[in-house]
Amino acid sequence: MFQIGDRIVYPTHGAGIVEAIEDREIQGVTKQYYIMKLSIQNLQVMVPVGSEEKLGLRPVVDQEGFNQLVTILKNGETDDSLSCKERLKINAEKIKSGKIRDRVEVVRDLERINDEKPLNSSEKKMLNKAKELIQSELVLVNGLTDSEKKLFS
Repeated sequence: MFQIGDRIVYPTHGAGIVEAIEDREIQGVTKQYYIMKLSIQNLQVMVPVGSEEKLGLRPVVDQEGFNQLVTILKNGETDDSLSCKERLKINAEKIKSGKIRDRVEVVRDLERINDEKPLNSSEKKMLNKAKELIQSELVLVNGLTDSEKKLFS
Protein backbone atom coordinates (compact mmCIF):
# COMPACT_ATOMS: atom_id res chain seq x y z
CA MET A 1 0.00 0.00 0.00
CA PHE A 2 1.24 3.47 -0.84
CA GLN A 3 1.30 6.32 1.66
CA ILE A 4 0.47 10.02 1.45
CA GLY A 5 3.38 11.81 -0.20
CA ASP A 6 4.54 8.78 -2.22
CA ARG A 7 5.49 9.46 -5.81
CA ILE A 8 3.89 6.82 -7.98
CA VAL A 9 3.14 6.04 -11.61
CA TYR A 10 -0.36 5.31 -12.86
CA PRO A 11 0.49 3.75 -16.24
CA THR A 12 -2.40 5.18 -18.23
CA HIS A 13 -2.13 8.72 -16.89
CA GLY A 14 1.47 9.28 -15.83
CA ALA A 15 3.17 9.97 -12.54
CA GLY A 16 1.92 11.89 -9.56
CA ILE A 17 1.95 12.26 -5.81
CA VAL A 18 -0.49 10.61 -3.43
CA GLU A 19 -2.13 13.61 -1.75
CA ALA A 20 -4.64 11.71 0.35
CA ILE A 21 -6.17 8.32 1.05
CA GLU A 22 -9.91 8.70 1.54
CA ASP A 23 -13.07 6.68 1.85
CA ARG A 24 -15.47 7.51 -0.96
CA GLU A 25 -18.91 6.20 -1.73
CA ILE A 26 -19.52 5.47 -5.38
CA GLN A 27 -22.76 3.83 -6.52
CA GLY A 28 -23.58 2.91 -2.94
CA VAL A 29 -20.26 1.17 -2.28
CA THR A 30 -17.71 2.72 0.07
CA LYS A 31 -14.05 2.06 -0.77
CA GLN A 32 -10.70 3.61 0.04
CA TYR A 33 -9.06 5.58 -2.74
CA TYR A 34 -5.68 7.12 -3.38
CA ILE A 35 -6.19 10.73 -4.38
CA MET A 36 -3.33 11.47 -6.78
CA LYS A 37 -2.22 14.79 -8.20
CA LEU A 38 -0.64 14.12 -11.58
CA SER A 39 2.60 15.98 -12.26
CA ILE A 40 2.14 17.10 -15.84
CA GLN A 41 -1.53 17.20 -16.72
CA ASN A 42 -2.45 19.03 -13.50
CA LEU A 43 -5.23 16.52 -12.92
CA GLN A 44 -6.42 14.78 -9.80
CA VAL A 45 -7.37 11.11 -10.07
CA MET A 46 -8.85 8.59 -7.66
CA VAL A 47 -7.42 5.09 -7.70
CA PRO A 48 -8.96 2.30 -5.60
CA VAL A 49 -6.70 1.04 -2.81
CA GLY A 50 -6.08 -2.66 -3.36
CA SER A 51 -5.95 -2.43 -7.13
CA GLU A 52 -2.29 -1.40 -7.29
CA GLU A 53 -1.05 -4.58 -8.95
CA LYS A 54 -4.00 -4.88 -11.33
CA LEU A 55 -3.55 -1.28 -12.51
CA GLY A 56 0.25 -1.48 -12.58
CA LEU A 57 0.86 1.26 -10.02
CA ARG A 58 4.53 1.51 -9.09
CA PRO A 59 6.93 3.94 -7.43
CA VAL A 60 8.71 6.44 -9.70
CA VAL A 61 12.17 5.49 -10.86
CA ASP A 62 15.11 6.52 -8.65
CA GLN A 63 18.42 8.15 -9.60
CA GLU A 64 20.05 4.78 -10.29
CA GLY A 65 17.11 3.74 -12.46
CA PHE A 66 17.39 7.03 -14.34
CA ASN A 67 21.03 6.28 -15.17
CA GLN A 68 19.96 2.93 -16.63
CA LEU A 69 17.35 4.71 -18.75
CA VAL A 70 20.00 7.00 -20.22
CA THR A 71 22.00 3.91 -21.17
CA ILE A 72 18.93 2.39 -22.86
CA LEU A 73 18.27 5.65 -24.71
CA LYS A 74 21.82 5.81 -26.06
CA ASN A 75 22.37 2.10 -26.68
CA GLY A 76 20.38 -0.93 -27.70
CA GLU A 77 19.20 -2.15 -31.04
CA THR A 78 16.34 -0.71 -33.06
CA ASP A 79 14.55 -3.22 -35.26
CA ASP A 80 14.12 -1.27 -38.48
CA SER A 81 12.84 -4.30 -40.36
CA LEU A 82 9.35 -3.98 -38.84
CA SER A 83 6.54 -2.49 -40.86
CA CYS A 84 4.88 0.64 -39.57
CA LYS A 85 1.80 -1.38 -38.57
CA GLU A 86 3.91 -3.89 -36.60
CA ARG A 87 5.85 -1.08 -34.92
CA LEU A 88 2.64 0.68 -33.91
CA LYS A 89 1.28 -2.48 -32.30
CA ILE A 90 4.49 -3.30 -30.42
CA ASN A 91 5.02 0.28 -29.29
CA ALA A 92 1.41 0.64 -28.13
CA GLU A 93 1.87 -2.44 -25.95
CA LYS A 94 5.12 -1.03 -24.54
CA ILE A 95 3.50 2.28 -23.65
CA LYS A 96 0.51 0.54 -22.10
CA SER A 97 2.79 -1.66 -19.96
CA GLY A 98 3.55 1.30 -17.70
CA LYS A 99 7.22 0.32 -17.52
CA ILE A 100 9.45 3.32 -18.01
CA ARG A 101 12.09 1.11 -19.64
CA ASP A 102 9.59 0.12 -22.37
CA ARG A 103 8.62 3.74 -22.90
CA VAL A 104 12.25 4.81 -23.24
CA GLU A 105 12.74 2.08 -25.85
CA VAL A 106 9.77 3.49 -27.79
CA VAL A 107 11.30 6.98 -27.70
CA ARG A 108 14.73 5.69 -28.68
CA ASP A 109 13.43 3.63 -31.58
CA LEU A 110 11.03 6.22 -32.96
CA GLU A 111 13.65 8.99 -32.70
CA ARG A 112 16.12 6.85 -34.60
CA ILE A 113 13.57 6.07 -37.30
CA ASN A 114 12.60 9.75 -37.49
CA ASP A 115 16.27 10.61 -38.11
CA GLU A 116 16.14 8.40 -41.22
CA LYS A 117 12.69 9.38 -42.53
CA PRO A 118 9.77 11.39 -41.17
CA LEU A 119 7.35 9.49 -38.94
CA ASN A 120 3.73 9.22 -39.97
CA SER A 121 1.15 11.06 -37.87
CA SER A 122 0.29 8.00 -35.73
CA GLU A 123 3.91 7.40 -34.83
CA LYS A 124 4.51 11.10 -34.12
CA LYS A 125 1.55 11.04 -31.76
CA MET A 126 2.86 7.87 -30.11
CA LEU A 127 6.33 9.37 -29.70
CA ASN A 128 4.89 12.50 -28.08
CA LYS A 129 2.73 10.41 -25.72
CA ALA A 130 5.70 8.28 -24.66
CA LYS A 131 7.78 11.41 -24.01
CA GLU A 132 4.97 13.01 -22.01
CA LEU A 133 4.58 9.94 -19.80
CA ILE A 134 8.34 9.72 -19.21
CA GLN A 135 8.51 13.43 -18.38
CA SER A 136 5.64 13.11 -15.92
CA GLU A 137 7.78 10.65 -14.01
CA LEU A 138 11.14 12.38 -14.32
CA VAL A 139 9.88 15.65 -12.86
CA LEU A 140 9.24 13.71 -9.64
CA VAL A 141 12.65 12.00 -9.39
CA ASN A 142 14.69 13.44 -6.53
CA GLY A 143 18.19 14.64 -7.34
CA LEU A 144 17.86 15.12 -11.09
CA THR A 145 19.05 18.34 -12.67
CA ASP A 146 16.77 20.27 -15.00
CA SER A 147 18.89 19.20 -17.99
CA GLU A 148 18.57 15.55 -16.95
CA LYS A 149 14.80 15.92 -16.63
CA LYS A 150 14.65 17.36 -20.16
CA LEU A 151 16.80 14.62 -21.67
CA PHE A 152 13.72 12.66 -22.77
CA SER A 153 11.66 15.60 -24.03
